[in-house]
Amino acid sequence: MPGQTKMCASDNFVMHKNLASDHAPVRLLGTDVFPLRLKGLVRIAEQFIARRERLLIGVVNVAKLVNARKDKALRRALEEADVVVADGLPVVWLSRLQGTPLPERVAGIDIMFALLREADCKHYRVYFLGARPEVIKRVVEIVGRDFPGVDIAGYRDGYFSLEDEEEVANDIRNSRSDIIFVAISPPKKEIFLGKWGDFMDVPVCHGVGGSFDVMAGVTKRAPLWMQKCGMEWFYRFLQEPRRMWKRYLVTNATFLWLSAGEIVRHRLRLRKHPREEVVGQ
Repeated sequence: MPGQTKMCASDNFVMHKNLASDHAPVRLLGTDVFPLRLKGLVRIAEQFIARRERLLIGVVNVAKLVNARKDKALRRALEEADVVVADGLPVVWLSRLQGTPLPERVAGIDIMFALLREADCKHYRVYFLGARPEVIKRVVEIVGRDFPGVDIAGYRDGYFSLEDEEEVANDIRNSRSDIIFVAISPPKKEIFLGKWGDFMDVPVCHGVGGSFDVMAGVTKRAPLWMQKCGMEWFYRFLQEPRRMWKRYLVTNATFLWLSAGEIVRHRLRLRKHPREEVVGQ
């Protein structure tokens, strides 16, 4: 609003040197997930931008936790991420049931909008990669309208071949961006960021999944009440039943089966070796 002073979420935050030691990750179905809140993650991102150091952000939901157990490329990409957070309430529920609670769900789309607000405040340079040509153009238009302080460093759709990857990475490197949002389907997204993250020299790299489609109005996000009760996946299923039914049926059933065994093992381990409660930042 005119006449108001913008307050950035990251003001007066002091970054610790060792992210892993400051926020000990929780092990969930073989993947390390960090106990961070959205505000804490944005504050960390701002400090990495200030130091021009890379922060590769990863997010996991039920599907990724399940698929990472058998997909070596996806598992390696998640392991290479600097910080992985829980994009899904079932992931948070699992952490609580096994006795190592995560503080909250940190959805990929919420991270994107929080970083855009920060970029609007600090005039960061942002690169947008992914989605269909018409979608990415619409996203850039909306960002220019709603976040006028963002310096749009460049954009490109996600339809490029393996042979084109180096060209894309070069374009991003030359843009001197502070943040890159990548809207490419997993595991291609994670693999691309893991492979080219250092070369692109962008401090904050975040894979945003279908967030561009939501921003552009191609798909709708679930109502807030469905998000809060962990039913956002069902809302997406209703929009694309033919595409999503098998994915959710198989992965959700597998997740429940694996989680049951994980909960029992962790509870028994905690009884033998009590540990301090994880506190979210």
